[in-house]
Amino acid sequence: MKPHIKQFFEFLKKKEGREIPLIVKVLSPRDFKISPEELHIKGDFDLTYTSVTLLPDNLTVEGNLILDETPIKELPNNLTVKGNLDMEFGKIKSLPDTLKVGGGLGLTGALITSLPDNLTVESLFVNHTPIKSIPNNLTVRGELNLFRTPIESIPDNLKVEGVLDVRATPLGKKYTEEEVRSMIEKKGGYVKGELYSQRPRGFY
Repeated sequence: MKPHIKQFFEFLKKKEGREIPLIVKVLSPRDFKISPEELHIKGDFDLTYTSVTLLPDNLTVEGNLILDETPIKELPNNLTVKGNLDMEFGKIKSLPDTLKVGGGLGLTGALITSLPDNLTVESLFVNHTPIKSIPNNLTVRGELNLFRTPIESIPDNLKVEGVLDVRATPLGKKYTEEEVRSMIEKKGGYVKGELYSQRPRGFY
């Protein structure tokens, strides 16, 4: 009989970052019998520092999903996170078009290189990542942090309700705060909060 997906997840939670036995590393969620009820997780789900590499398709997390410093390289199809989705300093490189996030998206220090078009999130942190462009029709209800990324251009319809930080980027080094804001508005977007572009004096 295959082990139960709930037992697998509970085991990972209890490990709290300690070394996971080889048998668990070899198995993936696809090796488990999964019921629709178990694909709906109430509250937060924290897999930080674990060795899990896959999550099942059609997973819903009512709270926050925390995948910081995990070897996960891709997210499952139809993943819904009603809270924050954190994948800081992880191996993730791209996100599926079917992803739904109700809260913030944290990717600081990750290997992310692209984001899906038409993404709406509470906040977005891709600072210290190799991402070269941000998607069209991106809506961020809070802060968008692009600090120390190779971002060079502005997408269409970028809407930021909070702060936009483009310091230490090719875009921020080339253009003033007023110029960046004007570029965004000419492409159908806006920034309602502060916009940080040029490196402040004394900043290293």
